[in-house]
Amino acid sequence: MTQQTPATRALIAAAPVLFVLMWATGFVVARLSAPHADPLTFLSIRFPIAGVIFAAIAVALHAPWPGARQAFHATVAGAFLHGGYLGPVYWAVAHGMPAGVSALIVGLQPLMTAILAAWMVKEKIALRHWLGLGVGILGVALVVSPKLQAGFSGGITPVTTAVNVFGALSISFGTVYQKRFATALNLASGGAWQYVGATLAVAVPAVLMEEMRFDGSFDAWFALGWSVVVLSLGAITLLMLLIRLGDVGRVASLIFLVPGVSALMAYFLFGETLTPVQILGMAVCAGAVLIVTRKWVRAA
Repeated sequence: MTQQTPATRALIAAAPVLFVLMWATGFVVARLSAPHADPLTFLSIRFPIAGVIFAAIAVALHAPWPGARQAFHATVAGAFLHGGYLGPVYWAVAHGMPAGVSALIVGLQPLMTAILAAWMVKEKIALRHWLGLGVGILGVALVVSPKLQAGFSGGITPVTTAVNVFGALSISFGTVYQKRFATALNLASGGAWQYVGATLAVAVPAVLMEEMRFDGSFDAWFALGWSVVVLSLGAITLLMLLIRLGDVGRVASLIFLVPGVSALMAYFLFGETLTPVQILGMAVCAGAVLIVTRKWVRAA
């Protein structure tokens, strides 16, 4: 067994915090890029760039490349983890869903992940786990309900909410699929194949549904650069490491920490505000994090 250095142990300990901070900026980037680029078009530019960078890193490090079967699994995982998740989230935010609320809806992911993990990778689900996830769903409902509007798009509507839920379901399936079929892949070469799947998942609907708008403004390029370097390279690499090091359900529980961080960022950057009931919902979700996290600490 390889002995871990102090630096390695420190990185592993800090990984969850870094992941939450990086992941939270993803919703801010969706909000920042929305006025300057069509959402699926933006991702259709972002994903291939990230894939090329991962491929270059793999070549530079002489990383082993997966065979056809494993490349297929990586492509499928990437289609759900990145394309099927971010496509709906970016679309909803571009159609008026507040970034913080979008992040909180994605907080439903742990429940979906737990169910799928129990089926696909045989992870056990305790009563305490279900209690924490149920409290988290209550928090999501408290945040969404005060500003829920009728209509098809333009704010918090049944359509934008449902699209966000679909994104949460997609990343949940992708997380478990990654754990079940592709967790042993090299992070660089496997990541390159993941972005092949992600690109296909967003490029086809972008061509069919959008005008392929990207205005080339500073905000557009800044959002693109941040999303490639910090999100596609940094946050996704951390996510893969966390999936490899821990239970899928424990990794998914970190998502409950993201909404509050995203809401604070959106408040300071865009002036997005929350009602008292929505703030209570954020607090309820924080309580769910405590319940779920304590469950795994005691089980460890």
